[in-house]
Parts: sequence; structure tokens; C-alpha cells
Amino acid sequence: MEKKSQDFSIQEAQRLAKTPQGQELIRLMQEKDSAALEKAMADASAGNFKDAGKALSSLLSSPEIRQLIRQLGGNHG
Repeated sequence: MEKKSQDFSIQEAQRLAKTPQGQELIRLMQEKDSAALEKAMADASAGNFKDAGKALSSLLSSPEIRQLIRQLGGNHG
């Protein structure tokens, strides 16, 4: 059975969210704009990934957040 890339992404995101870097990333995003984070999570849960990305775009302007994302990207797999 072939996996859908969305399913893998959701599972991977859940795994990464449990790491120390993932926890720090969530904390920083909540501090910066908790409403945008909540909207992005709701959109993603509904399968609305384009809108989720738009909601997260303001959060990605933070250098600390970008650094944690790079660290998480290097640690997956």
C-alpha cells in the first residue's frame, strides 16, 4: 500500500513536535502570534494546507523560528 505524502508529513510533524527543538519552536510561535498558529493548525487539520501556510508566513519572519526549523529539518529521518 502506498503512503500519501500528507499522511507522512502529519506523522513526521507529530514526531518532531515531541523533540526539544520542536517544543521550543511551538513555544516561540505561540509567543509571537498564538492566533496565527491556532489558525494554521485548524487549517491543516481540515486539509487546507495552502491556508495553513499563509497563516504561518508571519511566524516565519523570526530568525529564531527559522533557525529551529532548519535544525528540525536536519534532524528528521
